[in-house]
Amino acid sequence: MYTPFPDIGSPDPRFPRRAWLRVAGLTLGGVSLPVFTPPRASAAEKVSAASSGSGFGKAKCCILLFLAGGPPQHETWDPKPEAGSDIRGEFGAIATRVPGLRVGELMPRLAAQADRWAVLRAMRTADNAHSASGYYMLTGQPHQPKNQENATPRFPNLWPCHGAVVYRLRPAGGLLPNSVTLPEHLWNTGMITWPGQDAGYLGRTWDPWLVNGDPNDAAFEVTGLAPIAGVDRARLDERFALLQQLNSRSAARTRGQDDRGHDAWNAKAAELLGNGVSSRAFDLAGESAATRDRYGRHRFGQSVLLARRLVESGVTFVQVNWTRSKNNNDSSPMWDTHANHNQYLKTDLMPPMDQACAALIDDLADRGLLDETLVVWMGEFGRSPKFNGQGGRDHWGDVFSIALAGGGVRGGIVHGASDKQGAQPLEGIVRPEDLQATIFHLLGLSSEATITDQQGRPQPITRGEIVRAIL
Repeated sequence: MYTPFPDIGSPDPRFPRRAWLRVAGLTLGGVSLPVFTPPRASAAEKVSAASSGSGFGKAKCCILLFLAGGPPQHETWDPKPEAGSDIRGEFGAIATRVPGLRVGELMPRLAAQADRWAVLRAMRTADNAHSASGYYMLTGQPHQPKNQENATPRFPNLWPCHGAVVYRLRPAGGLLPNSVTLPEHLWNTGMITWPGQDAGYLGRTWDPWLVNGDPNDAAFEVTGLAPIAGVDRARLDERFALLQQLNSRSAARTRGQDDRGHDAWNAKAAELLGNGVSSRAFDLAGESAATRDRYGRHRFGQSVLLARRLVESGVTFVQVNWTRSKNNNDSSPMWDTHANHNQYLKTDLMPPMDQACAALIDDLADRGLLDETLVVWMGEFGRSPKFNGQGGRDHWGDVFSIALAGGGVRGGIVHGASDKQGAQPLEGIVRPEDLQATIFHLLGLSSEATITDQQGRPQPITRGEIVRAIL
């Protein structure tokens, strides 16, 4: 039976230490911070400013596939078959479904669906540091200063990531948070977390929900959704009632009134913990063996499949990070192929990427979801035109390729071009803020919309120009 806890406005012997530990148990055994924290959107924010043009609001959701380390433009979307072998590399170019469009030979599945992709061949950050260029790609704001490796989240580089802006301006329609990142954060050697992966100056309330773990692991489980050992539904309700009293009393002390927002979000958390729909969204056992095989039985493939399940469950923005595998070393981790470039591409990188990305597009199309789901294929930069002495390609932010599909994007086109070496842009330069403006536009967020920082100042959600040529 539920017994009300005493009022806790002052120390009370009826409120023992065990009760405080039970509150801690709720916090540690429950859902992560973004679910518990109430929203505080400002009245000064401008969300639905006038906007028009092709593609506006076509996408209900977005899956951002981030290939950390820097996927090479030469072996993916912008091969240079006429260049010398020191630039071209050992792999050739193959025809696609789009006449005149050729891509690297190691992505045959994506070549077969090129009519669904828009390729941007003149993406540019002019930044050759993973963390700094990554910050630019993920926030639309250049890092200060550029080319700073091992940058960490700190002033003045605290602009919110795309997922945080969406989380703030597009209220969640279901139980799950509206922005999710998986299977882990992006990091440099030494577990140094990149900036640009959180809500920055918006505050922790709007951080994308980070899901850590390998969805390909049979023991994969999302922390916060699994039942708490030894805590049944009655005890969980009791804990939430206690937490409500604590929040109410704390708010009355600090502001002279209850913060009813906490009550609403605690109720949301209770619903999340008690509702099987939320946990089922993460349960890949609900997929057929054939579907799981289609994406690939590896961490990236199953993460991409999980992203599809999440957008089907109502999540608006899912970022899937390709991070270090257990087989990586510090000389060539992820797509950062400073050594043995060709071998890594042929065995560890291109086959699983091609398989998972193509499976996602086909699966979304088969389910009638591609037209309303924006898919973005990108990394923080590209690779150098020439090979180094270790048979690798180095960092290259001057020009590289990304690709978009679905959600209002016009497939089968190429926008922009690089020179004959894939070293510099020739035309159609796209910068990260332009990509950001395009993503937001497709999601129905006007480039005139604003968000309010923690000092109460309105800030534009983007300073870029929409890439209308691909819409």
